[in-house]
Amino acid sequence: MTTQTAYRPPVMGMTHMVSAGHYLAASAGYRILEDGGNAVDAGVASGIVINVTLPNATNFGGVAPIMVYMAENDETKTISGLGRWPKKTSLDDFNNRLNGDIPKGIDRTIVPSAPDAWLTALAEYGTMSLEQILQPALELTKDGFPISNTASSVLKRLAATVDSNSDEWKSTFELFTRDGRILEEGEILKQPDLARTFKRLIEAEQANKAKGRKQAIQAARDLFYKGDIAKEIIEYSDKFGGNLSLSDMSDFHVEIENPTTARYKDYDILTCGPWSQGPVTAQVLQMLEDDDISVIPQNTADYIHLLSQAFNLSFADRHEFYGDPDFVDVPINGLLSKEYTKAQRSRISMEAAFPEMPNPGNPWLFEGRNGREKLGHPDINRDRLEQDTSYTCVVDKWGNSFSATPSDAVFGSPIVPGLGLMISSRGTQSWLDPEHPSSVGPWKRPRLTPNPAMAFKKGKLFMPFGTPGGDAQCPAMVQTFLNIVEFGMNPQAAIEAPRFVPWNFPNSFWPHAYHPGLIHLEGRISREVGQNLSNRGHHVEYIDDWSASTGAMSCIVVDQDTGVLSAGADPRRDAYAIGR
Repeated sequence: MTTQTAYRPPVMGMTHMVSAGHYLAASAGYRILEDGGNAVDAGVASGIVINVTLPNATNFGGVAPIMVYMAENDETKTISGLGRWPKKTSLDDFNNRLNGDIPKGIDRTIVPSAPDAWLTALAEYGTMSLEQILQPALELTKDGFPISNTASSVLKRLAATVDSNSDEWKSTFELFTRDGRILEEGEILKQPDLARTFKRLIEAEQANKAKGRKQAIQAARDLFYKGDIAKEIIEYSDKFGGNLSLSDMSDFHVEIENPTTARYKDYDILTCGPWSQGPVTAQVLQMLEDDDISVIPQNTADYIHLLSQAFNLSFADRHEFYGDPDFVDVPINGLLSKEYTKAQRSRISMEAAFPEMPNPGNPWLFEGRNGREKLGHPDINRDRLEQDTSYTCVVDKWGNSFSATPSDAVFGSPIVPGLGLMISSRGTQSWLDPEHPSSVGPWKRPRLTPNPAMAFKKGKLFMPFGTPGGDAQCPAMVQTFLNIVEFGMNPQAAIEAPRFVPWNFPNSFWPHAYHPGLIHLEGRISREVGQNLSNRGHHVEYIDDWSASTGAMSCIVVDQDTGVLSAGADPRRDAYAIGR
């Protein structure tokens, strides 16, 4: 087991704050706030710096789902930040030519969405120019920064999963190796090609300044999706047999949507739609709102059992129903109706755990209609439980908020030479079962794990929150939320508390590992609790005392009476909070 040596006190008494997955990303956001930018300006700057500093978890060519709250009009929106499979994609091609596999590399690439998400958020809700926002990231790509232990160790693991001698991966290894080895902790990573990409976007903006701020940012976006950068991406994809086309790039645009919402007592839980796993967080909390959580001692066997079984039920619904709403009829109103979540709660036995993923519920009934036939039960697959992603959130002095979960680790698909970015590898979160709601399909979006969230208390902003961690994200988010609202912890203590992750469902990453009944407990949870859970039918495995596999939470809490901010950042990875 690892041990934790340093306690991080909560950052309190602030008027604007950033909490992010890397200290340089938090610093970038804070720099923008100090220069007069709003939460969206700071969040976009912070998120793009995450793309630069955490290549083990995110990439500028990856995904970036975003939530934005604008206090002036009391409005919350989500920005999808999720790319689409190329229009030429064929499910039969994966099952025949690729022998039933979604392999790493060009074959799993979809349209890059993070650039569009960042620039759309900035243009629609920010106040600054793209040049101002990109400056921190540009400096880091040009001058370099010391790579963290987390980044180095994960890059080493990821690099071992691909062929270092193949032409397809040559550009990636050239960027992240020195003398034939992956960069070690503290070595300086420079990214000159990505710096040139940022400069080209800035030049496109500058050339169109006379058209106004939004139009100038749009010009930079068009360079990426309709201009020379798009052509260079397609040229590289074509070289290795990819399906991505100029039409795919030019026709793509992220969507600005209303969030999905559920209720937990005095709190509204807002998440992205069912093209992500976001509604799981909302559904689990609503499922538990009639329980007196505060009287169940935290991290006792009863507490862990109750929460894990609620997650089992919600993840079963995710597997059965969630997918791209443009292609799949998702009964989201039924899934998040009070009557349905109460019915699901009644399925939980406090004496016995679900030995395998439970059957999904019937949310169609709560929409007054019939749905399709249910999927068959998944086969056991004891493959690796994959994870990636990072997170950033901001609250500014005007009460605006930003919450984003950028993702797509390198070595999922190759770096494009000359551009310094990868083509999103998020196709890894699709299925090859044609009956699955997130099956591979032309112009369809995979079902995304990254899911930023916000909570509102009695209609007022209470907390932006989120985490990396793949399928561990929703459990980490719910546990942190309950630690704050039910157990009275400050944000840092809530984040540092021991965590657990149930895994009794197919993993979202290909090849969708499935370990029936499995639950991971951090080593700080007592062995007596683990034995009690085993007696109820859980397959208990202990992990490190402070395990990065349980997520890396960041959050900012707004005091409902004074407006004073307090934040937390997870010591399990590289997270950091800063404010004034």
